[in-house]
Amino acid sequence: MKDDERRPARPARLSLFRSLWYRSRSEARDDAEAGRSITMPLRIAVPPLQQVLRRLAMGLLVLAVTTLIVYADHDGYNDNSDGSVGLLDAAYYATVTLSTTGYGDITPVSDTARLINILVITPLRVVFLIILVGTTLEVLTERTRQQVRVHRWRARTSNHVVVVGYGTKGRHAVETLVGQGIPKERIVVVDAQRKSALAAGDDGLVSVTGDATRSETLLKAEVQNASRVIVAPQRDDTAALVTLTARQMNRRATIVAAAREDENVPLLKQSGADTVITSSSSAGRLLGVSMVSPTVARTLENLMTLGRGLDLIERPVTEEEIGAAPRSCADLVVAVVRGKEVLDYTDPRLASLRQGDRVITVSRTARVTEQA
Repeated sequence: MKDDERRPARPARLSLFRSLWYRSRSEARDDAEAGRSITMPLRIAVPPLQQVLRRLAMGLLVLAVTTLIVYADHDGYNDNSDGSVGLLDAAYYATVTLSTTGYGDITPVSDTARLINILVITPLRVVFLIILVGTTLEVLTERTRQQVRVHRWRARTSNHVVVVGYGTKGRHAVETLVGQGIPKERIVVVDAQRKSALAAGDDGLVSVTGDATRSETLLKAEVQNASRVIVAPQRDDTAALVTLTARQMNRRATIVAAAREDENVPLLKQSGADTVITSSSSAGRLLGVSMVSPTVARTLENLMTLGRGLDLIERPVTEEEIGAAPRSCADLVVAVVRGKEVLDYTDPRLASLRQGDRVITVSRTARVTEQA
């Protein structure tokens, strides 16, 4: 099923400008709560020393500009000490004026000087003060920027992949998704551990910290608008609850769950999982194959790991392959997905490939598959 067919109807959200100008109390509360739970990918920050030096340079620049403005119209100012205003006097006046000290020994007397003080020097004074208190303002600005980023992300996110659990299984699942061509912007990680959520953010992923068995947490991950959900927590009972909650919130999404024990597979499927992968039994089979034939085990590992020699991928048939036999394809075809049925390469119905078929091939060069 295509992504646009899976996309459920969603209520229209406020535009970004309107959300900054006006938000209801409930919307502001939701955005604030989401901002505390959602971790956006980190941006490259300027080192603290560079920030201080940059603010110092900006402050000196404002001071220099003010000095030049005053000196350019020095005839319009009066110095109580000697009556004239030189360059040093202009710098002194600019300093005490921008810092709001204002001793009053140098004053503007002409109409032009007073007008310039109103229209130019006063705004420069405000800019100078903003630079001085830049640290506090930067904290407030960063908090607002974070809320804007979260709001924009929540408004635009749909047909994405939600990965519950960022342990060993979740990390490798994300690596495989990225290797298959899914951009990191379309992957959202949910984990109860703050450390794991921050690690996902460091890897360039949007993450949500919270209990994935609760619908409030999955709502922050926009699971109701997701096209795929990967459930990979540490416990099978948690996986069953997460799967049940996700299926209740999204009837269209494809849910793949991981289980430790075979006996829990039927429970996960009844909870709504389309596919269940048993980690313990899969590891046991690989151990057995490794004992009998280490070469076969290495080949299987290569097939399951993108970018290591052989890649097992699923892709749509090309225009050139329609009507041809699977054996004539450039890649080794091991199975064909026709409708909802998977046909292996020995099936007599695979005399020729048809429009709409998807082939599962073994390829040496990884290809970006078209996501269904």
